[in-house]
Amino acid sequence: MKAVAFYEHGPLDNVRYTEVDEPPIGPDEVLLATKAVALNRLDLWVLAGWPGLNLKLPHIMGSDGAGVVAQVGANVTDFSVGDRVAVNPALFCGQCAYCRRGQSNMCQQFAILGEHVDGFFAEYTAVPARNLLKLPDHVTFAAAAATSLVFLTAWHSLIKAGGLQAGESVLIVGAGGGVNTASIQIAKLAGAGPIYVVGSSDEKLALARELGADVTINRQAEDWGKAVFKATNRQGVDVVVDNVGAATYMLSLRALKRGGRLLTVGNTSGPKFEIDNRLLFGKHLRIIGSTMGTSTDYAEVMGLVFNGRLRPIIDTIYPLAEGPAALRHMQDGRFSGKLVLSVDS
Repeated sequence: MKAVAFYEHGPLDNVRYTEVDEPPIGPDEVLLATKAVALNRLDLWVLAGWPGLNLKLPHIMGSDGAGVVAQVGANVTDFSVGDRVAVNPALFCGQCAYCRRGQSNMCQQFAILGEHVDGFFAEYTAVPARNLLKLPDHVTFAAAAATSLVFLTAWHSLIKAGGLQAGESVLIVGAGGGVNTASIQIAKLAGAGPIYVVGSSDEKLALARELGADVTINRQAEDWGKAVFKATNRQGVDVVVDNVGAATYMLSLRALKRGGRLLTVGNTSGPKFEIDNRLLFGKHLRIIGSTMGTSTDYAEVMGLVFNGRLRPIIDTIYPLAEGPAALRHMQDGRFSGKLVLSVDS
């Protein structure tokens, strides 16, 4: 079968549109005929590699997929060949103490499709049946793929881990990425406000306002830390969503009011930085991290997507064969929302 994969870690030049073996499936899995797959920054990090990441090579990229069930394992009873499905990318054992408590995203064997095992940049993918969600006929494969990872991540971070309440003010650092466009919508849906968004271009900020942002700040044109301070009457905000990391963390902490909380699911500008601890204890601040979400979270947030209360933002759709070009587009950063590959399997 055709796939987009790499045979060794390194730069984007290592990614190939190539021929690989079709995956076998276990008794509790299905073989998914992939129809659409969305790109994530995670794909670039996996390609680069890090200490402790030991992958079977070649590695098929892509954590966000949707498609049609092509084959079912012997124990699968809830799905049939031909079913249209979305896929929760989070893998879990179902047996450890965390899983038994319903905290599958904290599983001791937690993994993500496309990160720790082969993903969806291929004509076929082996997927645990318990990760599937039937896709309504009115929802496109591209929309399902573009929402799964980022909306699950944002939903768990804001609503479950972060406990966002109606009437709380929110600052989202970044306007155009998948998690941030999801976070704006989720914050609006939760009744939060005002919602402040910091972005790098007028185009991305216009999209943020369309999605529900009340106040937008172009970081290229003004000091966004001072702008937030001024806009909040020198009080700060209740919640900051900061997945940028090293470049913005101290500004984000300063933007919080007393008792505020900073939510994070990533660090695109780097994971290591210094923190002035006086800000934490002096202002009674909390830093809350989370990864992905639970199966229940996935069903909840995708239900909101299916009924139109949340919507994915798709920038460009490429054919699978142009996967390497799509990855370069993502690396360049000149897009809003999600980049998607269409797969004709």
